[in-house]
Amino acid sequence: MKLQLALDRLTKEECFLMVEETLPCVDWIEIGTGVIKEYGMDIVREMKLRYPDIVLVADMKTCDAGQFEAQQAFDAGADIMTVMAFSHDETIEAALSVAAEHNGQIMIDMLQVDGSGRLEELESLGATLFALHIGKDGQSAGKHTNFQKELQQFTNPKLKFALAGGITASSIPTLKGKGFDVLIIGSAITASDNPRNAAKEIQNLMK
Repeated sequence: MKLQLALDRLTKEECFLMVEETLPCVDWIEIGTGVIKEYGMDIVREMKLRYPDIVLVADMKTCDAGQFEAQQAFDAGADIMTVMAFSHDETIEAALSVAAEHNGQIMIDMLQVDGSGRLEELESLGATLFALHIGKDGQSAGKHTNFQKELQQFTNPKLKFALAGGITASSIPTLKGKGFDVLIIGSAITASDNPRNAAKEIQNLMK
């Protein structure tokens, strides 16, 4: 499994400090939606310039204007961008096309989309990377989703699945061997008193 560090609800300065602190322990860096809304493509561009070798995820949560927003993200240096699973098929196809032109990837965010039916449709469109996602507000409301049924129906080795939503160090042992390729972790690291140690602990548990 890869560790994707989600930079959410942070200032620009905090984002760069967090990356500097944790970079040896993480595989992918995500610029969260709120951070992008605050600082625009400039923070994506600056992050890639400062750390050109990292895999950079722009959490755009695109749900329309797929071609335009994908162009924005990949021109700014993103390697991966997110598109919402409930988006129109043409939005997803347009984003996938732009990603292919930039040798990038589209991560389909399954937030509030249940069942394997949509996953099958998205696979038929050419999507191969999916984020199974329990949102921040859903976590606060105590809502949880069991994604194992969906995962068990997919045997295509080209499909990759990320999991996001309230993951902590104590969660890691229960997630190993469950079919997840990427764990997306934010506050368990970024809100820690010692982000470097928190990231290192999670990295060790994942290994």
